[in-house]
Amino acid sequence: MITKLTPKNPIMMLNHKNYNSQKHQFHLVTNSPWPMLTAFSAFFIVGGFALYMHSYAMGWNVFRLGFLLVLASVFGWWRDVVREGTYEGQHTTKVEIGLRWGMLLFIVSEIMFFFAFFWAFFHSALVPVYNIGGVWPPMFLETLNPWGVPLLNTVLLLSSGATITWAHYTIILGQRHEAIKALAATIGLAVIFTLLQAVEYNTAPFNISDGIYGSVFYMATGFHGFHVIIGTSFLIVCLVRLINFEFSTRHHFGFEAAAWYWHFVDVVWIFLFITLYWWGS
Repeated sequence: MITKLTPKNPIMMLNHKNYNSQKHQFHLVTNSPWPMLTAFSAFFIVGGFALYMHSYAMGWNVFRLGFLLVLASVFGWWRDVVREGTYEGQHTTKVEIGLRWGMLLFIVSEIMFFFAFFWAFFHSALVPVYNIGGVWPPMFLETLNPWGVPLLNTVLLLSSGATITWAHYTIILGQRHEAIKALAATIGLAVIFTLLQAVEYNTAPFNISDGIYGSVFYMATGFHGFHVIIGTSFLIVCLVRLINFEFSTRHHFGFEAAAWYWHFVDVVWIFLFITLYWWGS
């Protein structure tokens, strides 16, 4: 049985017909406190974490303050964007093109971010220096078995890539209930991946202080795990919007952006598994 993703109120019907009171297709964003608050939040998070790593007593409190401010910014900013696109009809076809380019450029910047970690890894792995015994992995360092939890996490993430693609096509076909099930399955796989990553960190035979291997391993996989958490939050918001009839068969870029981001997370993990876990061990 096919259930169409039709709007449930007249305001959304106006939105999906692209009715708007202004005479142009562009979105003139109103004044917002969220960019400034987000910038200060990021400053507090980074500064607090740096203070905490150097054993300053106030460091952890500053970090927690920044984290709470980030949560407030995320909630307020996402709320405003959803209102503008869903109820005000501001996300016209012209605006959507800009949003798509913005998301694509953001993903490109994230690729460059992870490229730095891979550069650091290969710089040390291909020409190991005498400080680590002239071999890779470094002497006297026990590495993780790539065919245990890392392989299972790879299967989980690849499966989540399939389920989110399933969700995308069912949204396009108007099969709302199927889309909800597929998106919920994706979120479930993401949560299991994160829990297994935490177990791996707690049982690993080395830590971030164990030379270049530990530093690169935990920085690369740790930031990937952070991106998984961000992507999971993104998908949860999309699931709530899908349940509330805020996506239609033609207007669902919020979900598409989340799907692009999730596929990026999948691809980065494949490279991490091949290089750090398999070849690097």
